[in-house]
Amino acid sequence: MTDGADAVWPDDAVEVGFIVDAWGIKGWIKVQPYAADPQALFASKRWFLKPPANALGSRQGATELPALLRIVQAKEHGDGIVAQAEEIPDRSAAEALHGVRILVSRRSFPSADRDEYYWVDLIGLAVSNRQGVVLGSVVGLLDTGAHSVLRVAQDPVPQGKAAQGAERLIPFVAAYVDSVSLDERRIIVDWGLDY
Repeated sequence: MTDGADAVWPDDAVEVGFIVDAWGIKGWIKVQPYAADPQALFASKRWFLKPPANALGSRQGATELPALLRIVQAKEHGDGIVAQAEEIPDRSAAEALHGVRILVSRRSFPSADRDEYYWVDLIGLAVSNRQGVVLGSVVGLLDTGAHSVLRVAQDPVPQGKAAQGAERLIPFVAAYVDSVSLDERRIIVDWGLDY
């Protein structure tokens, strides 16, 4: 495997999945994407790698982790993706990447449709209600199946209040979300202080 020394790490790298295992005998890898629609993986031909979050799950051993995979081919397979990369010559090299995390440049994501947003773009946005009261910032989202839910935490957490008690869960649907401005980094919601 090449060491990826020519890889320039993007300043907007977003973790989008991880390598589950080898696939076949010719060096293909099986990837578990984090998104239900893994278009970011298909849109980018350069996947940046980080060691597994839990190094105990890795099969890397003495194998050096490449910083970059140049993707030759990627396709859907079952509930995941299989891919072939220049840097992975055989099954043994693919097995050595078990658990490795995959990141791609945010700039390589396909453009979202009008009134559609990537979760990564919503995290960190300030959330205010119609009365102009700042409710906090988006710290994450939950997928309920029917729709997404914003996790909004007060920043900073008021003294004497537990961090989780300072979190609000606001459905990310038109009934409660009036506007989203990525440029202004804010979301306006129809949400009272007593909710």
